[in-house]
Amino acid sequence: MDEQALRGLIADVKRGKLSRRAFINRMIAVGLTAPFAAQMLTYSGVARAQTRPDYKPTKRGGGGPLKILWWQGATLLNPHFAVGTKDQDGSRIFYEPLASWDPEGFMYPVLAAEVPDLENGGLSKDGKSVTWKLKPGVQWHDGKPFTADDVVFNWEYAKDPATAAVTSGTYQDIKVEKVDDLTVRVLFPKPTPFWADAFVGVRGMIIPKHLFADFSGAKSRDAPTNLKPVGTGPYKFIDFKPGDMVRGELNTNYHAANRPHFDTIEMKGGGDAVSAARAVLQTGEYDYAWNLQVEDEILLRLEKGGKGATLIAPGGNIEHIQLNSTDPWTEVDGERSSMKSKHPTLTDKAVRRALGLLIDRKSVEDHIYGRTGIATGNFVNNPKRFVSTNTKWEFNIDKANQILEEAGWKKGPDGIRAKDGKKLKFVYQTSINTPRQKNQAIVKQAAQKAGIDMELKSVTASVFFSSDVANPDTYPHFYCDIQMYTTTMSQPDPWIFLNQFVSWEVATKENKWQGRNITRWVNKEADEAYKAAEGELDPVKRAALLIKVNDLACNDHAVIPVVYRPRVSASNTRLKNQVSGWDSDLANLSDWYKDA
Repeated sequence: MDEQALRGLIADVKRGKLSRRAFINRMIAVGLTAPFAAQMLTYSGVARAQTRPDYKPTKRGGGGPLKILWWQGATLLNPHFAVGTKDQDGSRIFYEPLASWDPEGFMYPVLAAEVPDLENGGLSKDGKSVTWKLKPGVQWHDGKPFTADDVVFNWEYAKDPATAAVTSGTYQDIKVEKVDDLTVRVLFPKPTPFWADAFVGVRGMIIPKHLFADFSGAKSRDAPTNLKPVGTGPYKFIDFKPGDMVRGELNTNYHAANRPHFDTIEMKGGGDAVSAARAVLQTGEYDYAWNLQVEDEILLRLEKGGKGATLIAPGGNIEHIQLNSTDPWTEVDGERSSMKSKHPTLTDKAVRRALGLLIDRKSVEDHIYGRTGIATGNFVNNPKRFVSTNTKWEFNIDKANQILEEAGWKKGPDGIRAKDGKKLKFVYQTSINTPRQKNQAIVKQAAQKAGIDMELKSVTASVFFSSDVANPDTYPHFYCDIQMYTTTMSQPDPWIFLNQFVSWEVATKENKWQGRNITRWVNKEADEAYKAAEGELDPVKRAALLIKVNDLACNDHAVIPVVYRPRVSASNTRLKNQVSGWDSDLANLSDWYKDA
């Protein structure tokens, strides 16, 4: 399809001769994705009718308790400090963004009155500003009004280096100004094709200025409200036991009519994914369970209990192995895995290449994940527009042995390869979770055949994914050689997702390990390509630049992708909810209800 034909179709949508849905289906047919097609219409000035999922309740409340299971329990409730999905989701019960993403990658307004576009004047034609109109009449849970001052404050709070916010990368290079009490304008230093990051989705949740203003910067971790949230969401805070339980009650002043349906909400943490799946699918004790990293064979068996169903939502999450570029065993200026050090063996590209050949992805897919994990060699696997065809993967122990042998790594009497007095002995860690321990065992067995010794370390999930900066066993500290987990892609665009490979996002002691580059891998070409993509308005050129970042990281084996993981959860058969692979599982919590 050439440019002229494409513009003709867009014109037909504007005139009403072609529906948005028909246009998007045609774009999918030629290899684009729904989110990408939707953005094309937005930039072309085609407004989208704002819709919500079907909602039957005719009054607020009356639905009784909603019981949900997050087997990795939330450890804090400030979205700007949420290093993991569990903390983002715990925060999302109480806090809201200006807009969220639906399952098809469309934005819909939450605290905003409408989604900005060219037609309503919200988007500037030069791509350098976005104007948000706020929903009137919204109140914080303590009765204070939600205004533009709160939005501006969140920008100031997150961009302050002393705050050490996880969201700093979203806000540090932009400027936010108040137009009036219900209008803010976001200014970008250059044309910005993906403008829907600040104040949108999981990185856009807004905290109240009147409760956090005295606790910004260096005092940010001392705020009582970090553990006792006061938000605008459908439920008000009751109680929080870090790692165990979050409890809330109906917000009688919620800003959406007849919502929420449930009188209380209970988010239970701890346990494991299998027990969480069983509690929804088989026993019906809980209404919803998140992140079911469970062998597919078990899910299928549990579904026969008839109490619930497995939900599989397309997204961009990737189960991957990280190779530490720094030395986790040597302390430099009081910091392990310091950027002032280099890993003694993993800096050898031959070692990294060999490790990439020792991951039996097909066995992991066939015997562990099934429909919930697809073997891949790419870090970015969705939307398809951004998926590289320049990477490949294979499982080949003989080839791994050959590469190591040619690079001078020789087997000793103990069968372990060594060179210059350094042995290929690694500590390989992940969280305690049966599929992950099985994955570890598969890798260890193959590595042993190549003369590599691996000590397997399993960390309790609530510890591994903790937001506690003093905890040395969290994945951002990366105090071992190799580690594995799933990183979530929370937007239908990989730009933010790929900042895990840029130098300015390295996790360090100085930034309280809040940086998103956990591997400490630094590559000048990747930095340059990422920065170029930031301001590239041509969608084809931009996609190529982002694919290049993916390729550099994957082909240099900074990470070893294992399986692409659609978002998998379990829901009670009576529970009506819509889960998006591009946002928090609880993004549209206010719309959840149960059939009678």
